[in-house]
Amino acid sequence: MTIKIAYEVEKMFLFDYEKLLKRVIEQVCDYMACPYEIEVNLVITDSQGIQEINKEFRGMDTVTDVLSFPMLEYDIPGEFEFLEEESVENFNLDTGELLLGDIMLNYDRIISQAECYGHSVERELVFLTVHSMLHLFGYDHIEEKERLLMEEKQRNIMEILGITR
Repeated sequence: MTIKIAYEVEKMFLFDYEKLLKRVIEQVCDYMACPYEIEVNLVITDSQGIQEINKEFRGMDTVTDVLSFPMLEYDIPGEFEFLEEESVENFNLDTGELLLGDIMLNYDRIISQAECYGHSVERELVFLTVHSMLHLFGYDHIEEKERLLMEEKQRNIMEILGITR
């Protein structure tokens, strides 16, 4: 598993965020029964940085807490059968790892939302990472049925990690 983390903010988390992110990503992959080793890129940025990317790639000139950029288009979220018929473009040719996608996390929002919701910064970082990883596995929350399924998976993973409200 390759997890590349780019840290673009001057302010630092007061805990080992790299170890925590690795644990969370591994747990989501285990929960999803992903049959491949994966590669994920994470960027920890600030409100301005995420707003610029949100505007450039989604046409939305607003600040958000997280952005997910899946590399795969699933027929059914979390189902990997389609990959066997796909070309090698979905895999890193050097490592053989599945290119899952990119995640951008907004440091400023992680701090403010943790305070607003009355829980730890670690919990907020974990929640947003779990949420984003589910997007990389094809889940979404646009329709009510999809939202409920995604929220159930988020809760289950958070409970397995031992991080609840």
